[in-house]
Amino acid sequence: MNENITALKGAFDTALAGAVEISALEEIRISYLGKNGSVTGLLKEMGKLTPEEKKTFGKEVNELKVYVTDAIEKKQKELADAALNAEINSLPTFDVSVPCDTTRGSFHPITLVQRHCENVFRTMGFTIEDYSEIVTDYECFESLNIPKFHPARDMQDTYYLENGQLLKSQTSAAQNAIYRKYAKALMEEGKPIRAIFPGRCFRNENTDACHENTFFQMEGVMVDRDISISNLIFFMKTMLSEVFQKDINVRLRPGFFPFVEPGFELDISCLICGGEGCPSCKHSGWLELCPCGMIHPNVLTDGGIDPEEYTGFAFGLGLTRLAMMKYGVRDIRDLNSGSLSCLSQFTEDK
Repeated sequence: MNENITALKGAFDTALAGAVEISALEEIRISYLGKNGSVTGLLKEMGKLTPEEKKTFGKEVNELKVYVTDAIEKKQKELADAALNAEINSLPTFDVSVPCDTTRGSFHPITLVQRHCENVFRTMGFTIEDYSEIVTDYECFESLNIPKFHPARDMQDTYYLENGQLLKSQTSAAQNAIYRKYAKALMEEGKPIRAIFPGRCFRNENTDACHENTFFQMEGVMVDRDISISNLIFFMKTMLSEVFQKDINVRLRPGFFPFVEPGFELDISCLICGGEGCPSCKHSGWLELCPCGMIHPNVLTDGGIDPEEYTGFAFGLGLTRLAMMKYGVRDIRDLNSGSLSCLSQFTEDK
């Protein structure tokens, strides 16, 4: 090996051994591999050599460059591992056998409302289902009678991923999977489909006192022979009276949702202002709580259920808004703020 290359390799090994920080390692990399680095400078000597010498010298310079590059990468990993271990070792130790303090902390108000609703529906024979927050376009829209380019999609501007999937904009995205899961038991064994599936939803919203880009819903469906709007009203009235522990003024008004026909908006009298009007209810005295209706035949068909024999209802209950009503939270943004002064008030049902 050329004497200059041998000397440079020895100097590099010495410098590398003395590097104890990532910043020092970066200086060494620039010093040897940078545009004006020592290894790069060796190539300037090529002009003085014969063609045969250039071939040998060039090969040795490339081998040195590979050696320096690999050594720096290895050293970088060693320093990173050492820094991580040092950070871990500096953490305070604790005795895992010591009983935890159960008097500290509290459930989030949305969690409290969700658990309450789950208990109510469980007593009425509903199963509690879970579903992914990342879904396909088919699950979130097409299976719900919302084909591509349908104007109804404009109401639910959501977040798309590079692979074509999206963050679900509504818990209705789980409907198709639920129908397919229980369709056989419904049609062969006569077991009605009764299911609720709470979850977190995402929409590209302008935030204000009653809108957030991240919120919680609870979808509910019931499918059987001869299900009617009367069944829908009964279950919703029962649930609301249990949650609020008092009679609640509600109203049904026509609403368009492609996956139900007919469709309704179930509103409740604003419990924050007593129906007089406030920012949370847009000064109307009413708060939109629950889009609902009779499941569209196309949606049942996509779920493997014969709409000529079976009917059903579906609803999308806003758990976030329900929590606001139950606990008198005037601004929806408080629920996602992480403010302990706000959230620490909720200690019931732990």
